[in-house]
Amino acid sequence: MSSATPTDADLDTLSLQLGRPVRDVVEIPARCRCGNPLVAATAPRLSNGIPFPTTFYLTHPTLTAAVSRLEAAGVMAQMSQRLQDDDALANSYRNAHQNYLTERERIREVAGLEPVWEIEGISAGGMPERVKCLHVLVGHSLAVGPGINPLGDEALELISEDWNQQMCTCATAWDHEAEVPTKDLSRHVRRLNQQKEDA
Repeated sequence: MSSATPTDADLDTLSLQLGRPVRDVVEIPARCRCGNPLVAATAPRLSNGIPFPTTFYLTHPTLTAAVSRLEAAGVMAQMSQRLQDDDALANSYRNAHQNYLTERERIREVAGLEPVWEIEGISAGGMPERVKCLHVLVGHSLAVGPGINPLGDEALELISEDWNQQMCTCATAWDHEAEVPTKDLSRHVRRLNQQKEDA
């Protein structure tokens, strides 16, 4: 079984999957059956100082595209409504929120960081009250395994024809021959650069 510790090859693969340099990856908590990353566990404070609540970041292009199609089909609104109507589901989802916070604290400690007070008690993906990002929920489900995040697990079931853990689409999911990106154009970095210009 592959280690959770990211190698240089893992980091290059993540950068190719995302189309930008990967940042502050602490672990690879979920891998394809071939060993390529599916999810990156990111430090809760980036090296540029920005707090980053999205601990489990879904990176694999086949997965991200399939989940995006679910979001476009209105699945998030349906799930959010069910959280209002189904007490058992809502309770399980609150437990998933707590698990996310616990896992982020573990990742923070692995990364050797001080507590990130700005995001204390805040998880991601809309937890614990609504569904705001299915990519986060699926990333969480893959990272911690089934039975923790009910809506992440459900989303994985819904995309199972496009991707499931028995299949590998890595050969065609991204350009393996491309140059590894070196320029970070993410919104977090653009915002930080804008703040420096405005100062």
